[in-house]
Amino acid sequence: NTPASRYIDVFNNFKLYPRIKKLTEKDYFRYYRVNLKRPCPFWPDDGHCAIKDCHVEPCPESKIPVGIKSGNYNKYSQAANTISDMNDCEQAKELGAINSTLSNQSKQAFADWARHDDAQDHFCELDDETSPDAEYVDLLLNPERYTGYKGPSAWRVWNSIYEENCFKPRSVYRPLNPLAPSRGEGFYDWLEGLCLEKRVFYRLISGLHSSINIHLCAEYLLDEGWGRSVWGPNVQEFRQRFDTAVTKGEGTRRLKNLYFLYLIELRALYKVAPYFERAFINLYTGNSQEDSATKELLLTFPMHFDEKSMFAGQKLEAKTLKEEFRLHFKNISRIMDCVGCSKCRLWGKLQTQGLGTALKILFSEKEIQNLPEHSPSKGFQLTRHEIVALINGFGRLSTSIHQLHSFRLLLKDNR
Repeated sequence: NTPASRYIDVFNNFKLYPRIKKLTEKDYFRYYRVNLKRPCPFWPDDGHCAIKDCHVEPCPESKIPVGIKSGNYNKYSQAANTISDMNDCEQAKELGAINSTLSNQSKQAFADWARHDDAQDHFCELDDETSPDAEYVDLLLNPERYTGYKGPSAWRVWNSIYEENCFKPRSVYRPLNPLAPSRGEGFYDWLEGLCLEKRVFYRLISGLHSSINIHLCAEYLLDEGWGRSVWGPNVQEFRQRFDTAVTKGEGTRRLKNLYFLYLIELRALYKVAPYFERAFINLYTGNSQEDSATKELLLTFPMHFDEKSMFAGQKLEAKTLKEEFRLHFKNISRIMDCVGCSKCRLWGKLQTQGLGTALKILFSEKEIQNLPEHSPSKGFQLTRHEIVALINGFGRLSTSIHQLHSFRLLLKDNR
């Protein structure tokens, strides 16, 4: 726990975390459209998780409101949508079932969201929004937590992410996955030998991995007795992944990479603020009071603090580097379709896309500075999908750092 990380802890836990939590609870940010049925493009889809906490039981097709199903949201009228029979959906609230029930208020807005989502310079493999398999998910009804999904299938996903996407020569000791036992210092000699930008890429992936692991340790299935599941912090699991003594120093590196990723995404939020400040960028849900409150909350969000010492010399700008990052990142977002547990797949896709959007922003600094004030920009745009992923992805990092503080207190008590 260095002075720099203590500074971030205080800034995050007292100033930022309560605000981002409030923001992600707003209607605009809580609905994420995702296709959880895309096949894994890299190996046979054999890793599907049979645990009920992984299981996704979306609302039956007949129960999805006509306006959302048809994609022609402007013709949506309440009369056309009878939801007398929502009980089937409520029964889908099994532990890990992805609950895709929507409030009436949010339906009309989807037309405008879809209209803004013109494809352009994406860092992630975007789900086809028009696919019959894509559906809206309410993130608040589907929290990220440990579902029991682990073992060879989960291991293979992370291995692929590290192996395929970290600019690694074949000669380096394998596997590259930092959770692999007895990797030896040769790995870090190789990493230090990389140019700064490629080291940055590795650290971002490692930070994301650490963040997801902290969420799973903090929301662990502790008890499944009598049909009522209890989730809470699992200190033992946390120690196994992050304790300096248990991990032979590896845990400290993982946490450093988490803080590094947090700062990179915070910086992206700061850089993209002028885009959100423009008058015609509406976070539109159809409820004008809610929409202006959401925008105001986003614009008063404390995105900036003294970062000079933390980013010395770490500029991401070269054109060729942008393309390399983009292609590597696209590949990672495709690997997310290989995650066997649907709930893990949902949150993996969301957080990967959040980071991809942050990188897109950092590589588009000049375009953002030159945005026209009163007309849409051809140079830089964000789709609703990207905005939702950016804010929720950063919300997850903010939550990790908040949870980290709780684990430190629990470890202190245990000692």
